[in-house]
Amino acid sequence: MLDKSFGLLFYMKKPNNYVIGEAPIYLRITVDGIPKELSVKRNWNPARWNPHAGRASGTKEDVKAINNYLDTYQARVFEAKRKLVESNKIVTASAIKDILMGVDQRNKMLIKIFEVYNGDVMKLIGIDYSKSTWTKYDRTKRFTQEFIAWKFRMDDIHIRQLNFNFVTQFELWLKTVRKCCHNTSLKYISILKMIVLHCLDHQWLDHDPFARFEMKKEDVEPVFLNKEEIQLIANKEIRNERLSRVRDVYVFCCFTGLAYADVEKLKRTEISVGVDDLLWIFADRLKTKIKFRIPLLPVSLSIIKKYEDDPACINADKALPVLSNQKYNAYLKEIADICGISKTLTTHTARHTFGTTVTLSNGVPIESVSKMLGHKKISTTQHYARVLDIKVSEDMQRLKDKLTSSPQVPV
Repeated sequence: MLDKSFGLLFYMKKPNNYVIGEAPIYLRITVDGIPKELSVKRNWNPARWNPHAGRASGTKEDVKAINNYLDTYQARVFEAKRKLVESNKIVTASAIKDILMGVDQRNKMLIKIFEVYNGDVMKLIGIDYSKSTWTKYDRTKRFTQEFIAWKFRMDDIHIRQLNFNFVTQFELWLKTVRKCCHNTSLKYISILKMIVLHCLDHQWLDHDPFARFEMKKEDVEPVFLNKEEIQLIANKEIRNERLSRVRDVYVFCCFTGLAYADVEKLKRTEISVGVDDLLWIFADRLKTKIKFRIPLLPVSLSIIKKYEDDPACINADKALPVLSNQKYNAYLKEIADICGISKTLTTHTARHTFGTTVTLSNGVPIESVSKMLGHKKISTTQHYARVLDIKVSEDMQRLKDKLTSSPQVPV
């Protein structure tokens, strides 16, 4: 790339009504023939100014002082140019002027950056993000703003005020004021860390406030239903149509492993005949874009057929009538009460149930379970699919039978 033409000049700029006395000194920065002017916040007598040198003329102490100031200001110009070059940004007179005036830094407020970032995520809902993901980002932004108001009595803070203490105090606030558990607190903090990394990538920050902060989650046993609880929910007579529909969607997820975002967007066209001439789900996970293939079990097929002629499903080209995530989870609590189940039913308990009670406990290999759940790694599936005591008992009984039938091995 050819070097850009670059020039700078200090000059006196007399106001329109100037008669006599001092006038302001200005700096003109020119890059590729495009100039930008700014005041250097100093006044001087034009009669003691050398326009060719762009400096005050004379040998008195006040002349030396003003010229030293202008030399320092000139050094700041070259430093600003160097920063632009090193950060691979386009060198323009406007960009240099913004750095000198602090415009580039004054605008770097945490909540404002958060809002812009979340706005971009909102535009990508249904493309790269789900609405629930945006909701988590928006809630984190709101919590961060509430913390700033609580801690600093301000609506926003500059990103350069972010440090290790800010992060640890935010964690404390989430746990004590918002009453979040450890893992939930880390979930919000991890989203805030994404904003910090965004700032680091754009070189708005020169340090990482999270450098010494540990993001270690506590191991939590996932909640899932056993065989009896699944049958209880599936066979329960529910006359309320609203709750009955939610129950059907939940049971469908228990036997397919679909996450809420995936069952909510499931289209009729994504259900077609597979390699065994039976109906399968062929879709992509909204969260990871990973393709998954799931053979439909008889229970799932009966639920799909139940809503074949449902007007709402037909108009929306949806396989099932899925409500909003918030309403869905709220109604699941009602269903748990009706069925006398003490476990907290959520959109994810169905996914855990599929990975544990429905598949792994019935001898389905974890590799197949991982593929149906749309996981990139089996280690992720292991978090979902916990081996039940009954499965261990069955496996050990088969081992006992095998050893008993072999005379070479004493049992």
